[in-house]
Amino acid sequence: MTRALYPGSFDPIHYGHVDIVQRAAVLFAEIIVAVYDTPSKRLLFTTEERHELARLSLAHLANVEVVVYQGLTVQAARDLGTPVIVRGLRATSDYEYEAQLAQTNKALAPDVEVVCLFTSLKHAYLSSSILKEVAALRGDYAAWVSEPVYHALQAKYQVEGGVP
Repeated sequence: MTRALYPGSFDPIHYGHVDIVQRAAVLFAEIIVAVYDTPSKRLLFTTEERHELARLSLAHLANVEVVVYQGLTVQAARDLGTPVIVRGLRATSDYEYEAQLAQTNKALAPDVEVVCLFTSLKHAYLSSSILKEVAALRGDYAAWVSEPVYHALQAKYQVEGGVP
């Protein structure tokens, strides 16, 4: 069976991500969850923190490894020996972006395939951005993340006013 790469910023990882990894782990011999080191967005957690939170959140899956990568995702896939990139889709807007990204990746690396898994309905509304906003405003997000992520978000938002 094939190894697959599941890339993302994971700022932070939540149960929507975990759901995709768990389902992909059934389909592929090994899943490498790749935490992107330098996404073009403002991050709450450092690369090391995102890596560790992903590792802790996925520790129950024997065929999952968590790594950090830089540069093009297709190059990381080649370097790691993963001919498949797994992506999650929540809504039509995700599809449009992911289709464009998959076509770009195919132009850059014709040997790397993209497989998209639809997010389970239970997590279809969830994003890291929504999670961080709810945490910053002191809402109840405990059902959306693993215990280590819950505590890490609590620690980040302990400053006055809720915003770090």
